[in-house]
Amino acid sequence: MYWILLFVAGLFEIGWAVGLRYSDGWTRLIPSLLTLAAMAVSFALLSLALRGLPLGTAYAVWTGIGAVGTAIVGMLFLGETLSLLRIASIALIVIGLLGLKLAAH
Repeated sequence: MYWILLFVAGLFEIGWAVGLRYSDGWTRLIPSLLTLAAMAVSFALLSLALRGLPLGTAYAVWTGIGAVGTAIVGMLFLGETLSLLRIASIALIVIGLLGLKLAAH
């Protein structure tokens, strides 16, 4: 259950990272409010996941999900550069996340 909470927290981290772009420096009300809500949910779910997961592992996985997801969203939907090096780098992060999951107990 804690891993599911952590995964969903990571998805909300992607949401707030993308939301920052659309808030235009906190000058647009609705995107700013949605970004703040996504931040709150992400942090709340992370804190719940920490009840049953090691801090270092949970934080690394949470930020990793956010980093990988945000990079993918940027490449697929926001016109950011899609290159073999970026894909390989994302794959290395995913491998590291899987390693942390397998090592956690």
